[in-house]
Amino acid sequence: MTGTGNAAAGDALAQERLRRWRMVLGGEEDGTGRALTGRDAAMDAALSALYGRDGGNGRSGREPKGGERSAGLGGSAPHVARWLGDIRTYFPGSVVQIMQRDAIERLGLASLLLEPEMLEAVEPDVHLVGTLLSLHKAMPETTRETARAVVRTVVERLEARLASRTRATLTGALDRSARTSRPRHADIDWNRTIRANLKNYLPEQRTVVPERLVGYGRAAQAVKKEVILCVDQSGSMAASVVHASVFGAVLASMRTIATRLVVFDTAVVDLTDQLTDPVDVLFGTQLGGGTDINRALAYCQSKITRPADTVVVLISDLYEGGIRDEMLGRVAAMKASGTEFVALLALSDEGAPAYDREHATALAALGVPAFACTPDLFPEVMAAALEKRPLPLP
Repeated sequence: MTGTGNAAAGDALAQERLRRWRMVLGGEEDGTGRALTGRDAAMDAALSALYGRDGGNGRSGREPKGGERSAGLGGSAPHVARWLGDIRTYFPGSVVQIMQRDAIERLGLASLLLEPEMLEAVEPDVHLVGTLLSLHKAMPETTRETARAVVRTVVERLEARLASRTRATLTGALDRSARTSRPRHADIDWNRTIRANLKNYLPEQRTVVPERLVGYGRAAQAVKKEVILCVDQSGSMAASVVHASVFGAVLASMRTIATRLVVFDTAVVDLTDQLTDPVDVLFGTQLGGGTDINRALAYCQSKITRPADTVVVLISDLYEGGIRDEMLGRVAAMKASGTEFVALLALSDEGAPAYDREHATALAALGVPAFACTPDLFPEVMAAALEKRPLPLP
């Protein structure tokens, strides 16, 4: 029985390998002698619609049998909506998001997102939000509410993932920044207290007598720190704009941090009064256009009233269309006044995009390293900046 069972298991494994190779090869003439049927045939049709000859660059590089063309998405909104439903049936969400992004980029389907039936069929993600934001000025009224619902879904997912940890991390940083020599018992920093009292070590007792306690003061309800998020809204920064709007809303909800959100291209827009709703913030942006970092930093600099208690976070790929030397001069002046300055090339899960390396090097020379930051790392970066300690570079 054992030998029979092992043979059956080996045969099942071989059949599964053959099936997977058959799916990889696609089409009809593949030499395996096995036809695609049922769910496998439906999955292959969904893939061919996007990646086949009519859908994109071709999956196999061969002419279809009999001169037939493989399936394609074409420009029909109902057809595309059905395809979107199919891929959500056959593939996991992470794969669906990649296929949606490829469909928009490869086949020029962005304009179809202006139709409500399309938006109701898509899988919401950060990249889709970026596409919708770039199109929202052209959206018909019938599509706007559906688009807002899609954006809100993504924003709520990000808030659920990031908000609690951000508040906890930054609250701890603010508490630690308020050191006190008369802490309550629960607020004593024992490591710092022991180090401060090592001279009072009693060898015979094997203990330290703490003459001076070091601890954290309770965070007051008054504003302790000010944060300015200065966000490049050029097209390549779409994902960063989405994450920055969510973090801006989270920071604005903390009483001890006064938060300002500024977005810019060649113009500067202050969206601080919309921070109660990050969806409103996102629809107040206009992705695309040029870049004038110097003008944006000039505006931010004018809003700093307590330099030693302020953190400025520039989120940009640093392709400056303004006056380079003035931009660097403003950064140097802010740092000289005591302001903490952070430069992020991206605030997203994708890593660093193309960026201006010369400007990044110039900022590093001023003591401002420029690096890409994931949303999960951002709370730690902000905590370090608030405490004026070295940033946790990835």
